Amino acid sequence: MEFAELIKTPKVDGVVLHRPFLPTVEGTLCLTGHHLILSSRQDNTEELWLLHSNIDSIEKRFVGSVGNIIVKCKDLRVIQLDIPGMEECLNISGSIEALSTLDSVSLMYPFFYRPMFEVIEDGWNSFLPQDAFKDLESMTDEWRLSDVNKDFSVCPSYPRLVAVPKNIDDDTLKKVATFRHGGRFPVLSYYHKKNGMVMMRSAQPLTGTNGRRCKEDEKLINATLRPGKRGYIIDTRTINVAQQAKARGGGFESEGNYPQWRRIHKAIERYNVLQESLIKLVEACNDQSHSMDRWLSKLEASNWQTHIKEILTTACLAAQCLDREGASVLVHGTEGTDSTLQVTSLAQIILDPGCRTIKGFQSLVEREWLQAGHPFQQRCSQSAYSNSKPRQEAPVFLLFLDCVWQILRQFPCSFEFNESFLVLLFEHAYASQFGTFLGSCAADRARLSLPEKTVSLWSWVNRPQELERLTNPLYEANSLVIWPSVAPQSLLLWEGVFLRWNRSSRCLDEAYDEMVHIIEYNKELQNKVNSLRRQLAELETEDPLLNAP
Repeated sequence: MEFAELIKTPKVDGVVLHRPFLPTVEGTLCLTGHHLILSSRQDNTEELWLLHSNIDSIEKRFVGSVGNIIVKCKDLRVIQLDIPGMEECLNISGSIEALSTLDSVSLMYPFFYRPMFEVIEDGWNSFLPQDAFKDLESMTDEWRLSDVNKDFSVCPSYPRLVAVPKNIDDDTLKKVATFRHGGRFPVLSYYHKKNGMVMMRSAQPLTGTNGRRCKEDEKLINATLRPGKRGYIIDTRTINVAQQAKARGGGFESEGNYPQWRRIHKAIERYNVLQESLIKLVEACNDQSHSMDRWLSKLEASNWQTHIKEILTTACLAAQCLDREGASVLVHGTEGTDSTLQVTSLAQIILDPGCRTIKGFQSLVEREWLQAGHPFQQRCSQSAYSNSKPRQEAPVFLLFLDCVWQILRQFPCSFEFNESFLVLLFEHAYASQFGTFLGSCAADRARLSLPEKTVSLWSWVNRPQELERLTNPLYEANSLVIWPSVAPQSLLLWEGVFLRWNRSSRCLDEAYDEMVHIIEYNKELQNKVNSLRRQLAELETEDPLLNAP
């Protein structure tokens, strides 16, 4: 298919662009296969370059002979284009709708994008499973890297290489895979260096109504227990939902077959409930006609902060089991690709200071989301404005990023990265020129040859000038475990995402610049103090009289 077939009117002059908190711009609107571009001859005006894949929905209306197109984006911004001429307006809106809903992944912009920067570090090779395993080998010899899934046949959503207990062979893994939903057998998620406890993740066991049993599965998870120790299975579903899953062939681990494991059920919502919550939240944030009380009640009715609390509470529980109880943990829900990953990755943020660095957080996203098989292609295909009926869309990754922001806000000196890094990941998960978030699992990325045909987001992020922009000026390495508060007054609305386009950031920008200035000035004074101390020490050694009482 040629993009030209979908572009009925490639260029229109005299188009007026309206954006929040920016002056209106008049210029020429151009449509390309991947971008909506508005350029102007006016001085000091920034061009608009908007990826079609970032467009969630459009609305059109007519005032006389001028058509208005309201473009609602996946990054939650809303812009308006005033287009002279009814025919031009209809053609442009039709083309935008067609180009923003292309089904074929291989037609997306990352396959056509050519970087304008020098790729110093190829992000596709930055966080390979074998490199992460070398770090694990330096701490313990109880695990091995298995290639049982090298052709993705044992578990279609797992990567080629997975870490499993050393004494469990590949034949056992294959049997366990038939007993777990989607073949997602228990694999290592995190090794707690402090006490050698581990966190694993998987999908639900396929016990069904007959109480099916798999001795290989029991052997696999028992292999992670220390003699005389118990473990915890954290199921991210309510007991009722887990019981109902039996009727569809799923289920949970029974105490009779897993006597050394204590099962805990925590309710984390999925799919449609989360998508509806996001839609209600964005609706409330965009509606500025309400009184404060009415606005707060709409915010509460969205249940977004309730979901944040549920996820953080469960992550804290997993971290507590590992760090304070000295017990190993298995986390799963139904498929093990959504709430499971929220819990395992947040528990690592709490426990592991390495995950709070820029590179460490990239590694965490790569390991616990991309390689672990979170279906980004389905979950992020629509955002809060889409008119089409939700299928498998859900803001699972955005909720995770919001939880990280909550912890960052409570521990502002413990993270090497700033809020901008989290916002950047949100934007690129929904629409990007990079191939990192394309596909839904490692098998998809291999089939699409993404490392060969697209550029990695990490290649761009890890350039010195970009790292400088994403670095938190307050950062001081903290090797301690950080326990976030989940009290209602501790959890705030993430304004940097949800109110970003609804109010001017000028005051916040000025405050941030002032903070950076104070930090730099403090460093200068500290250097002066150190220099004067050195001078005094030198004088004291040269002149013994200075030391006399």
